[in-house]
Amino acid sequence: MARKTKIDQRAIERHLKDIAKGYERAARRNPIRVPIQTDAATEGVSMAGRDAVEGNPVLARLLMWLDAQAQLNPAHYVDVTRFVEEQQLDGEDPSVLAFELEQRDLVKIARTMGGTPDVHLSDVGRVAVNRLKKLQQDRAARLRYTIDAFLRWLFDTAGDQAPTAPSLFLATPSSYFAGADISATDLHQALAYLAEHNLIERIDTDPATVAITPEGVSCALSGGSVQDHTNPARAGTTYNNFMPNAQGIIIGEQQNVTQNNTAGIDPSAFIQLAGYVGQISETLGLAEPDRVELARVAQELHTEATSPNPEPGRMRQFAAQVKDKLLEAGSTMAATVGIQMAEQALGTLM
Repeated sequence: MARKTKIDQRAIERHLKDIAKGYERAARRNPIRVPIQTDAATEGVSMAGRDAVEGNPVLARLLMWLDAQAQLNPAHYVDVTRFVEEQQLDGEDPSVLAFELEQRDLVKIARTMGGTPDVHLSDVGRVAVNRLKKLQQDRAARLRYTIDAFLRWLFDTAGDQAPTAPSLFLATPSSYFAGADISATDLHQALAYLAEHNLIERIDTDPATVAITPEGVSCALSGGSVQDHTNPARAGTTYNNFMPNAQGIIIGEQQNVTQNNTAGIDPSAFIQLAGYVGQISETLGLAEPDRVELARVAQELHTEATSPNPEPGRMRQFAAQVKDKLLEAGSTMAATVGIQMAEQALGTLM
């Protein structure tokens, strides 16, 4: 497996520059449409499925590496420290990686007094390696993962909308799918998809850079996949955020939940606003009394919006109060996104 440090970054950046200049033109002429299936039986993976080994880029790489070692020395146990050193994963603990694979029954460990435990692929691990190899050939799953992984990386790296060279992503641990490198072509297609849906924007610099948009920040904060955000009305699934209390709001999803009301009102924008505020309320730097009040109003909005017959006047009142509280929070990105969501929700009642 080639090490990422050997990537010709200059050539990639030149290529990305050419691709970036054609974002809008390509989107108009031949927009990318990624087939999405998000039911439990889906074969592909996304960043939301990181508990599975195929959704964890480091563990998947380690499994593939162990498979290569087993082919060279079938009966030998291998020190995971070698993997960490070869792949230059300075932030990873070899022992923890070994234990994570053992918990999944993917390896057998030879424990010694002190040192890092040596491991050997189990039968379950060999089956997992075979599945990873098949996934590597699944173009749709690979593109879904790349889209999610790049947006999350951009949010973590430059969530303040600072222009960033997209090629830098290719040198990160997340730039692997099912244990294999994400190609420059995969990245180009992911960038086009994200730009088409206004989650990133191209910055006209030399070399070309991209920045996350407020919509992209909202998507990253939601905790779901990009497709959850761009295709909210999937057949057979609707979402309902729930908020148990104003002190520690918990946001969750429930599948196959329908909202029935006889007032002809679509409260979905208000439900999304309440859920978003629940997620960011503790990140706004508000004084505790103000944070509690914001959480209380968001809960009131959620309760009204999810009632059988939501009253437009009450939803307008609570949404306006949420907006005012967010304006008081300052000009942070999280608050700005919330204000925009509030304005969009209020606009549906005009």
